[in-house]
Amino acid sequence: MNIADFLDSTYLKTPQQSGISEEETLQKVLELASEAEENNIFAVMIRPEYVSEIKKFLTDKNSDIKIGTVIGFHEGTYSVDEKLNEAKKAIADGADELDFVINYSQYLNGHLDLVKTEFLDCTKLCLQNQKIAKWIIEIAALTDTQIADLTKKISMWAEENFDGNDFSAIFVKSSTGFYETKDGKPNGATFEGIKIMLDNSGKLPVKAAGGVRSHADAVKMINLGVKRIGTSSALSLLKDQSSKEEY
Repeated sequence: MNIADFLDSTYLKTPQQSGISEEETLQKVLELASEAEENNIFAVMIRPEYVSEIKKFLTDKNSDIKIGTVIGFHEGTYSVDEKLNEAKKAIADGADELDFVINYSQYLNGHLDLVKTEFLDCTKLCLQNQKIAKWIIEIAALTDTQIADLTKKISMWAEENFDGNDFSAIFVKSSTGFYETKDGKPNGATFEGIKIMLDNSGKLPVKAAGGVRSHADAVKMINLGVKRIGTSSALSLLKDQSSKEEY
């Protein structure tokens, strides 16, 4: 097992969130891409405003590292048109994979038509452009029953509306890493939550994001059945070291 093949090396903080300048943030993102390129990590996951710069950086190195970005991040409450517009720009800038935050607030309020519409429209855009679409359901905001139900609905919508050859390009993903939980509850992937997703994702692959901070945890997630792991600790996982990073 080559863990690097499963990793999305991730940096998604804004300068305001990290307390550093725009220039320092860009430098961190460039270092992330360089680290990924040197260690054959499958992908980097960055904010949309850095995609074009990182595309140029990796192209200049003749690298085949994939570039992922986030859409509707991190609350998921963007309108369908806003998500589509953000996705179109990311694709034009060179993104290979787009991780959409599903509008889980609308799901919790029972507005399933809106949630289904954004899933179908945005996934269709990705598939038409040969891009990967991943749908973040923010499991820390949901009960176990809701995790199962929303995962199952995404799987059902995909199977009803897309070709079987497309299913490998439509992921269900656990978390943004930015959801604020109470009482010390994890805000990222847990083994329990991922197991529920895997049990209900049908033919769609699952990405575990956040909370995977050791080589052993990464191996366990892969053995459970996840196809990708989002982490800000990619190098630590590869070197079999534990990490105190938040994501």
